[in-house]
Order: sequence, then structure tokens, then C-alpha cells
Amino acid sequence: SLQKWVLREISNFEYLMQLNTIAGRTYNDLSQYPVFPWILRDYVSETLDLSNPAVFRDLSKPIGVANERHARDVKENFEDPTGTVDKFHYGTHYSNAAGVMHYLIRTEPFTTLHIQLQSGRFDCSDRQFHSVPAAWQARMENPVDVKELIPEFFYFPEFLENQNGFDLGCLQLSNEKVGDVVLPRWARSREDFIYQHRKALESEYVSAHLHEWIDLIFGYKQRGPAAVEALNVFY
Repeated sequence: SLQKWVLREISNFEYLMQLNTIAGRTYNDLSQYPVFPWILRDYVSETLDLSNPAVFRDLSKPIGVANERHARDVKENFEDPTGTVDKFHYGTHYSNAAGVMHYLIRTEPFTTLHIQLQSGRFDCSDRQFHSVPAAWQARMENPVDVKELIPEFFYFPEFLENQNGFDLGCLQLSNEKVGDVVLPRWARSREDFIYQHRKALESEYVSAHLHEWIDLIFGYKQRGPAAVEALNVFY
């Protein structure tokens, strides 16, 4: 399938799904759920210009240092003076069960699983997935938040809608009620978001750079000296 992908006989989406499957990731296990990359960094423009490289995230860097400012802290944290645990850059992971439930909180059975995880109630509203632009902003501002995406971001508009009318509370600062997920300005609807986001995944820029992200998640930069150099070591 690598050959097929290189010859562009299969899509980036399909190739990533195949890699996830080969790596033992599956929809049946929340702790090994398929992982997809954040693709874009522009969630504020009125229109999304896929011919402009500046709208894309740098796929050669782990999401934890997508903001250059975090790179220095991440490097410093790596020096573990106690020597009791193996050294790491990130104490959390780019893909875990809580993260999957975080994104899919509006969709059963994930709603119920989330409530069970939070001892019988919804997590506080400010920590919930309430907005795509805000989720990206969190990656930019909070070096601890290193969640990548899940495949649903590229084909499943329903997870962005609070179809069941769950009471997800209000945001502290704005007192705004958390309902449907807030979309980027360039998306006219949930379906449009998925359509444009998928188009971004299949764009020329991503086709040329996706292998760099694959090296981090599935390839030789997962561990060892290459991982250290790439600031890609996880607890």
C-alpha cells in the first residue's frame, strides 16, 4: 500500500487508516484508537486557501511543539534529574481513551463512557471540546495538551452536533452555553467543515509532507535518538 500511496492510487485518508490498522489501532479499543494529525493552523480566516502553505501546521514537528515557544520548555523538561523514570518530553499522550471521549462527547456510547470516567457527571464545561478554533488555540497556548485528531474529523459531521441536547454546562468566561461545536469561520456548516477539512488532508501540501508526521507516529522517530532529537518522547 506504500507503493500505491506514493503513486497516489489511494488517498491520504485511506493510507492513514491502513497504517493505523497495521499498527494495531482499532475503533474497538479506545486506548488504541486510530490517530490522525492536526492538519491546519488557520481557523480564523473567512475562507480557507489551500494553495497557501501558511494555513497548514508543520507536520514535521510533534503537536506539542507546533508552537515554537514550547520547544525550549519541552527540551528543558527532558532533563530528569531524579533518574527514577525514563526521560520524556510529554507526560500525556497524543492519543488516549480520555481524548477520544473528549472529542466524541456528544455521540453515544462515548457520552456514557465519559460520564462514567468523570464519576457520574460531565466534566467541567471549560475542559470540554466546545470549539474547533479553541481546541487549536489550546495546542498553541498549553504545552500539556498534545492531543492529535481522530478520523471522525474527516468524515463524520454528526459528532459536531449536540443532537441529543445534552446539558454540557456553560463556559466560565463568557457564560456561553456549550451546545454544538463551534466551527472555524471558513466553515458554513458541519458538513462544509468536514468537506473542507478532508480536502485539506488530500491537498498537495499535505501529500508532500504527510510522511514527516508518519515518521513521528508510526516510524523511526517514535523512540531512540531520533525521537529525542525530534522532541517526540512520551511518558
